[in-house]
Amino acid sequence: PPVTRYSAETVAGRPALRIEATASYGNLVHTLPGVQAPRTLRWDWRLQQPNRAVDLRRKAGDDAAVKVCLSFDLPLEAVPFVERQLLRLARSRSGEALPAATLCWVWAGAEERGALIDNAYSRRVRFIVLRNGSDAAGAWLQESRDVAADFLRAFGDETASVPPLTAVIVAADADNTGGRSVAHVQGLEFEP
Repeated sequence: PPVTRYSAETVAGRPALRIEATASYGNLVHTLPGVQAPRTLRWDWRLQQPNRAVDLRRKAGDDAAVKVCLSFDLPLEAVPFVERQLLRLARSRSGEALPAATLCWVWAGAEERGALIDNAYSRRVRFIVLRNGSDAAGAWLQESRDVAADFLRAFGDETASVPPLTAVIVAADADNTGGRSVAHVQGLEFEP
């Protein structure tokens, strides 16, 4: 699919990252190997144009207008056996050190706020729905997340501690739905 487009833009006097997905896929990744996970992750975001076809529970709808993610260096032995083998295969085929655990806070479609959802393709990625289609399009909304609490909620079935980070990711995609979305993220910061 085409690549999701990322660009700098000023919105209502605020510098922001514009994220435009048009039947596309692509993550903006900043690697942070071995960095300790922050206590708190904060950012502001706004949804300018939602993708109404999003349904995170189905492969055909597995898209997001905007998501903020952290990837973690979860030890491979903590990953359940079948998933561990699939991850090893994916790493081998891609030639990339794919993370064993990625947590995304997502602006979803109709999914309920607070829902914890496994990615439709891989349990190595899990979503926490912070916003959904009922939230006002065009309004800046602030987020502040307790990283350890959210990570353990999502991956506590595999580990009792929070591993170091491998990356921070801002993303949007519309490859499964063939739809379009536009969103902005601003002020992403770690609080130790």
